[in-house]
Amino acid sequence: MTDQEFTACVQRYLDMVYRIALNWFGHPADAEDAAQNAMLRLLRTDTAFAGEDHLRHWLVRVTINECKRLSAAPWRRRTVPLESCREQPAFSSPERREVYQAVMALPGKYRVPLYLYYYERCSVREIAQVMGLRESTVQTRLARGRETLKRQLTEE
Repeated sequence: MTDQEFTACVQRYLDMVYRIALNWFGHPADAEDAAQNAMLRLLRTDTAFAGEDHLRHWLVRVTINECKRLSAAPWRRRTVPLESCREQPAFSSPERREVYQAVMALPGKYRVPLYLYYYERCSVREIAQVMGLRESTVQTRLARGRETLKRQLTEE
């Protein structure tokens, strides 16, 4: 991959990679680390991509693998979350803020598939491949995540 091709890929896909990592971790600093590592893997790879879909799928998979790897690091077990310092994005309405907070409160096994399905427009098959799950498991997690969101939002 030439420098120009890499720069074009970064400009096209860095936001997507960062959003996936931010969705996984919920913390901007951890998401930045994972996104940076994923882009370094892209720079160092000698994979010949068959097209944009192949590149996009590869980046999603690498990003999730980096998130898993960083989550399993021993130093993460000895840290305390800085929930009071968490940055909240600006919202156009209180309803959007409420939905965002409800989604971020979901366990990762529901939050990540919901994000990939609705925001990154990944198919159930792609999500299953990326997360190393069966398609039926992804469908179950999507259904349970939706049901949990519905229950949380109607209670409020």
